[in-house]
Amino acid sequence: MGHLGNMKEEYRDLLSRLDAGSVTFPEPEAPAARAAWRELLEIYYTPEDAKLACCIPARPSRLDQIARRTDLPLTALEARLDGMCNKGLVMDLVHPKTGEVRYYLAPPVVGFFEFSMMRTHQDYPKQRLAELLDAYAHQDRTFADEVFGGETVVGRALVREELLGEEDLPEVLDWQRATTIISEARTVGVGICYCRHLAEHLDRACDAPQEICLSLDAGADFMIRRDCARPIERSEALEMLDAARQAKLVQIADNVRKRPAYICNCCGCCCGQLQGINEFDLPAVNPSGFVPQVEDQICRGCSRCSRSCPITAISMVARRVEGKLANELRPVIDLERCIGCGVCAQECRKRALRMVQRSEPAYVPANVVERVARMAIERGRLAQLIYETGAGRSTRFMNNLLQVLTNLPVANRVLASEQVRSRFLRFALGIIKDPTAPGRADAQR
Repeated sequence: MGHLGNMKEEYRDLLSRLDAGSVTFPEPEAPAARAAWRELLEIYYTPEDAKLACCIPARPSRLDQIARRTDLPLTALEARLDGMCNKGLVMDLVHPKTGEVRYYLAPPVVGFFEFSMMRTHQDYPKQRLAELLDAYAHQDRTFADEVFGGETVVGRALVREELLGEEDLPEVLDWQRATTIISEARTVGVGICYCRHLAEHLDRACDAPQEICLSLDAGADFMIRRDCARPIERSEALEMLDAARQAKLVQIADNVRKRPAYICNCCGCCCGQLQGINEFDLPAVNPSGFVPQVEDQICRGCSRCSRSCPITAISMVARRVEGKLANELRPVIDLERCIGCGVCAQECRKRALRMVQRSEPAYVPANVVERVARMAIERGRLAQLIYETGAGRSTRFMNNLLQVLTNLPVANRVLASEQVRSRFLRFALGIIKDPTAPGRADAQR
């Protein structure tokens, strides 16, 4: 961060605190993007909010735990945190049975970028925010590399279930089905699509529906409580899924198998995740377990599949045919780029494309803790996640994190051990022998 010399101390500390999250708020190189980055920081956070944010641990924490790191009485602290929740800077999680509230600092995505544009109240100058967010995200690739540059990303594509053959349906797991995810959710909310709302302020939004971003369970509770979404019945959510498919939108869920927090309905023109693929050629979306396969004898080369693909993964290639003067066109699918959404197969009127199982499906983290840990390791920030300033160590949090780390492939465990110089952690990951055993030379490492 070479341009922070004349920045207020509260903001410099805040940037360091955000570095402990799964997605940071990095300083870009391009002058226009850097100016937007700085102005965004000052719009989102007052100096007082920035100072308080530095006291909030990485893990969800109770009010009294945060109070011990501040000089504020509980009532004043609660009011301050409530205001930051309304601005989308902090998330409050309310236990559905006990009512216990825990707070944690929202990252830029999925976090205060989205919440600021989805909230119905005018907490921010949204026209100016849209201009700044666009400059920050698109006039420099620093932020795109931060969010989408690792093997583990924030979202995963969901295949269109109705396109699967009967032989494949028994193999589709519940967490791969959008309909099952919605049907099993305790609470469902619907809000305005952040991406298309932002594009609308820039006069370049498409005509796809805006109120179609679905949040689930604890995520829905927060979004509804903070006026970022309205509660809906599961039946209405399922109708929205169908409407989104008819509108050729891609369904992207939280990149976890257990308790995903959202399902977005995305277009290639506005969606930030799909733009990560289209604009920066990054693997911004974890692909579904399926890919389109061309039935060559049925295909007539109409190019509807290529024109409908939201990430331009299908090219129409000329092919010579014996006995014909004109070439024929056939689709060629870039399987490395394809996210397996099924939009192309849906648009094929001849049914010449069918969705088949991917030979090597991409890995999907089991839960949020695993996704965060994998992202931290890949981005070289595991130490910040574990030892970030003032966080302390919750036994439950550390146990969950350690369980995730010990289940990682060996190469990732070695990488994790290199990032955290801890004999205990290296022992737990199986990199060294028991450091407490007498006479072990490894114990001195």
